[in-house]
Amino acid sequence: MNLKELIRIIPDFPTPGISFKDITTLLQNPAAFEKSISQLAERVQGLKPDLIVGPEARGFVIGAPLAYTLKTGFIPVRKKGKLPAAVVQENYQLEYGTDVLEMHSDAIRPGQKVLIVDDVLATGGTMQTVARLVEKLQGDVVGLTFLIELTYLSGRQKLEKYNITSLIQF
Repeated sequence: MNLKELIRIIPDFPTPGISFKDITTLLQNPAAFEKSISQLAERVQGLKPDLIVGPEARGFVIGAPLAYTLKTGFIPVRKKGKLPAAVVQENYQLEYGTDVLEMHSDAIRPGQKVLIVDDVLATGGTMQTVARLVEKLQGDVVGLTFLIELTYLSGRQKLEKYNITSLIQF
């Protein structure tokens, strides 16, 4: 089964000139979804993470089943105002402004090994922000892993100090 062939390409979404990589077609195929999580788990199990951190929303979709497979905890990263307890937060740049990501301030203990997971590595800005949140809580970022990497956007260069794995490259 070729997982890359199950990614739907949507031209000119969300704006003209963008070629959107839609993972929902892979996720709706049980065998492909299971294979993608199994393959990611094989690639990162040697990192021996204590926790997996995933940003909303698609980081939850990939991160939670990966955490289950690896028998680790899962920590959600949310947009500002969505978490009910005390938080740490980081600002990050968007194309037209800034936004804020938050994580519970008691989510990670100093020295815990953390794997950050998301669906797509594009420019790397969101992952940089999530890594700063983990490091603010003195977690050890042992790696970043992605279902898809858009190599033409060079996000890997922005994150070169981290161990990066991706399953599918475009």
